[in-house]
Amino acid sequence: MGQQEVGGKVKKTKGKMKEAVGILSGNKKMEREGSFQRAEGAVQEGLGQARRKVGEVLTNLGKGINKK
Repeated sequence: MGQQEVGGKVKKTKGKMKEAVGILSGNKKMEREGSFQRAEGAVQEGLGQARRKVGEVLTNLGKGINKK
């Protein structure tokens, strides 16, 4: 798992916590910020996963070419 994936997971978790605190305290602004932060984290995590998978495909392709 790369840094981008880990950073996305951390941001997503922080957003969930912030959103929950906003809901429990009735603070709509904090709830919206948490929701936005959670979404940002999910996107960042997804980009990290895609980046890692592309790297794996290219590595496997290179190994396949070297075998021939």
